[in-house]
Amino acid sequence: MLTINEHYLKLQASYLFSDIAKRVAAFQAAHPDVEVIKMGIGDVTNPLPQACVEAMHRAVDEMGTVSGFRGYGPEQGYEFLRKAIARNDFQARGADIRADEIFVSDGSKCDTGNIQELFATDVKIAIPDPVYPVYLDTNVMAGRTGGFKDGRYEGMVYLDSTRANSYVPELPREQVDLIYLCFPNNPTGSTITREQLRVWVDFARENRALILFDAAYEAFIRDPGLPHSIYEIEGAQEVAVEFRSYSKSAGFTGTRCAFTVVPRACRAFDSRGNKQLIHPLWNRRHSTKFNGVSYPVQRAAEATYSSEGKAQCEALINGYLANARIIRQGITEIGFHAVGGENAPYVWIETQKDSWEFFDLLLNKAGVVCTPGAGFGKCGQGYIRLSAFNSEANVIEAMARIKKALA
Repeated sequence: MLTINEHYLKLQASYLFSDIAKRVAAFQAAHPDVEVIKMGIGDVTNPLPQACVEAMHRAVDEMGTVSGFRGYGPEQGYEFLRKAIARNDFQARGADIRADEIFVSDGSKCDTGNIQELFATDVKIAIPDPVYPVYLDTNVMAGRTGGFKDGRYEGMVYLDSTRANSYVPELPREQVDLIYLCFPNNPTGSTITREQLRVWVDFARENRALILFDAAYEAFIRDPGLPHSIYEIEGAQEVAVEFRSYSKSAGFTGTRCAFTVVPRACRAFDSRGNKQLIHPLWNRRHSTKFNGVSYPVQRAAEATYSSEGKAQCEALINGYLANARIIRQGITEIGFHAVGGENAPYVWIETQKDSWEFFDLLLNKAGVVCTPGAGFGKCGQGYIRLSAFNSEANVIEAMARIKKALA
């Protein structure tokens, strides 16, 4: 008899954004005359930078010739892109990351979920709450939790991120092995200082733990005092894996390109307590289960590091940050507490009401889609997230509708 992986049965009914899509579709079917403004899911709305488009065209033309055609590429990514990443994203900031420590992929969502395959099923996991759902759900699928009870999974260590601690969680009070951190944070938009991040690195070193650091939104940081990479912290290369993406910084949500950094010094341990390096393990997993990102897409990603590409990506990011300021200013003028929107494209808003109830209110009264905070965890109840990924005109219109609906 074929049996299923019953850990999947622990998962809640459906993925957060699937629930949102169903509610929005039902509303649009019932109100076809209303133009819905979507500020929920973090999908970009502006076209690709022209430098990326041109690079992709050149690469496609190459593929159409005998001399320029490429079949299977290196699973880890083409060297031209890995070198550009190491030089621009890390070495330029004083972080000693080399090209051979970078693995190009089709998305950080995939990598943050897949990385847990390297570790034993009985390791203790710590995640922030609220949390990007992929961190949690993939570990539930792997059998690292008990059942779902009172809004949380048994066996998981939750790190509360609340208004009281400025949405930066405190160290766990028990032994944990694998720690997920995301800064600038999704969904709260909060940031972490070098001093705060150093505390986490020291904790991981002292407790033989590993940090999975999601820096998908680092390009939105404008405060020069904030770290862009965990590798700006001394000692982090032994205790941290970092995830990056071009999805938000260059509009690659549909183009698909990202990368994961696994330093050669990064370590875990076997059941006897002997140190094991993570780099060869991830390389083996990556080579076995992944065929690489297409050549034209990697050339497009490389173009983000050209002088034209950098300027065009900067313009995209500045536009979204301007939208975020409009959202945060408008929300605070109404009287709501809000964070984010300064070094991140998300604004996290305290509603004083049930998250899904507030979601329905904005959808039905304003035709605006938000993301209910409860979908990100127990600490997200009573909050919503608004995304700045839209046109300026839509953001201004959405805020006018929200103010009218909540008047």
